[in-house]
Amino acid sequence: MDKLTSFVVEDNSLALEMLVNDISENFKEIEVIGKAKSVIEAAKLLQKTQPDILFLDIMLGDGTGFDLLEIFPNLTSKIIFVTASDEYAIRAFKFAAIDYILKPYSLEDLEKSIQKAKLQIEPQKEQLNILKQAVTNPNLNLKKISLYTQDKIIVVNIENIIRCQSDNNYTIFYFNNGTKTLVSKTLKHYADMLKTHGFLRVHQSHLINKSEIKEFIKSDGGYLILKDNANIPVSVRKKAEVITYLKTL
Repeated sequence: MDKLTSFVVEDNSLALEMLVNDISENFKEIEVIGKAKSVIEAAKLLQKTQPDILFLDIMLGDGTGFDLLEIFPNLTSKIIFVTASDEYAIRAFKFAAIDYILKPYSLEDLEKSIQKAKLQIEPQKEQLNILKQAVTNPNLNLKKISLYTQDKIIVVNIENIIRCQSDNNYTIFYFNNGTKTLVSKTLKHYADMLKTHGFLRVHQSHLINKSEIKEFIKSDGGYLILKDNANIPVSVRKKAEVITYLKTL
């Protein structure tokens, strides 16, 4: 089997050497052909060669990993993003639906990321834009989210989502144009992400956009009627929260 080539960009000297050593010692099918600690250093070296896999730290001393990608818009390398344990960075990757390694990582984490990279479809430009916006402007209220379906990744406006419904380990998204799509993440994943974007989990199986509520019916255990006339049950423990919200309108 032909060896894959890799290049590591990491501004912390200790972390750089650790990642290079972990790749070299544990993944014999991957040859590290270069390393760099800054955007400028990496740009000079990548002009001469393009690796199969680029391990790219997000925050670098003289810029960001996105700056490097803008220098090489036609880069064909599979990218494995590396990020520190920062809540804003993690939030950014989730919204963009792009995989990453979280420092400090385990060898299992590294192996999973490499296996994914081998099969990886390059992130869409719009996905990378979402990621860049969220990382560089952590207080920004994001307008879009990337969703993994079975055969593609779609980028949608959050305001166009009416509701989400659990389907075992999947989630069905309903949109205000009458369409719906099945997404390969759990409802909890999206409930955590969208709670600061006007969404409320009113039931174990239902997450709704609060701006889509038309009325709350108290009979039959309590349920919501949304603007698209969908009837959504409200769990007993969520009823007070729903009523409190409606009283503020």
